[in-house]
Amino acid sequence: MTILINLAALALGYLFGSVPFGLILTKIGGTQDLRSIGSGNIGATNVLRTGRKGLAAATLLGDALKGTAAVLLAGYLAKLTGAVPAEAAMLAALGAFLGHLFPVWLKFKGGKGVAVYIGVLIGLYWPAAVAFCLIWLGVAFTTRYSSLSALIASLATPILLFLFGHTAMGSLFAVLTVLLFYMHRDNIKRLMAGAEGKIGQKK
Repeated sequence: MTILINLAALALGYLFGSVPFGLILTKIGGTQDLRSIGSGNIGATNVLRTGRKGLAAATLLGDALKGTAAVLLAGYLAKLTGAVPAEAAMLAALGAFLGHLFPVWLKFKGGKGVAVYIGVLIGLYWPAAVAFCLIWLGVAFTTRYSSLSALIASLATPILLFLFGHTAMGSLFAVLTVLLFYMHRDNIKRLMAGAEGKIGQKK
């Protein structure tokens, strides 16, 4: 029974995570197909390239909250059924992250995962989410590289979780960090080549 509940939590998380808020909101907002501009990504950064800051902010919020909602709902349902809420919540977090990165509705071509990473972190252990955001802001203020800020903050997150005594959660976020780095592989190449765009930089 516990195995079935955990599998259901994973599936629930995937369904939540696969909702493409960037694509939906830009269609409602009347912009061109998000996949045909900029990087072709469905995340908030690419939405910002449409010039619609409000849509970009809404995408960021939606992508984060779908992760939080998946985690909280899975934990609640697990508690009702007598399963272990923490296990179900972490599996839902994994599912939500995978759903955002590889949504079946979009031929497995999704976003890069930063907003969902923060969202599931809020649902599982909000102090670590605060630490992530503070690290992101610190690196962004210093370097003006959004991608580098996300990479460093995500790299620090599992380390902080291990230090806080959350071993299982730290292991989960180590996996999510590896996936996040993979999704940012092109950004990493540009950073190494000195060709990555900076925050506020005009093209």
